[in-house]
Amino acid sequence: MIEHELLFLGLLKEGPKHGYEIKRKIEEELFPFVGLKIKSIYYPLRKMEKLGLINKDVGREGRWPEKFVYSITSKGEKIFEHLITESFMSIERPYFNIDLSLYFLPYVDQKIAKRRLRARVIFLKRIKRDLEKLKENVNIPSQHLHIILNHDLDLVGAEIKSITSLIGLLE
Repeated sequence: MIEHELLFLGLLKEGPKHGYEIKRKIEEELFPFVGLKIKSIYYPLRKMEKLGLINKDVGREGRWPEKFVYSITSKGEKIFEHLITESFMSIERPYFNIDLSLYFLPYVDQKIAKRRLRARVIFLKRIKRDLEKLKENVNIPSQHLHIILNHDLDLVGAEIKSITSLIGLLE
């Protein structure tokens, strides 16, 4: 839930938003970069409202039906600062799905292992190309999304290098 609280509070730091606007921003802008899926936005918003982290007001634009507009409270601001600091300082050893396969590598025929590792490199290069195209062709609205994209490119590049090196060791 900490990631969800950080997500919602961070979005509301930009200013008050109605539920659909929050959902759209998560799905269209953030998901392609952070991969965080939200099944329902209203349950966490209701929970944060009960905790006093956000306010819910009724808003209306012209003839449109009433909408609930959410805004961050001063308590929410403090919690956001705490969560963002915690997120920056959270360092865990990364675990990758392939690590377990690498542990059992001595029990796999080397030709098969090399073929599968080469296929992984091809797939990773495709991901890298897609990220590079996204970086070049998509109008990314904010600098912080460029930072995430560059970070992802660095990580994919490092895995390509590591797997390519491993293939060399198996030959």
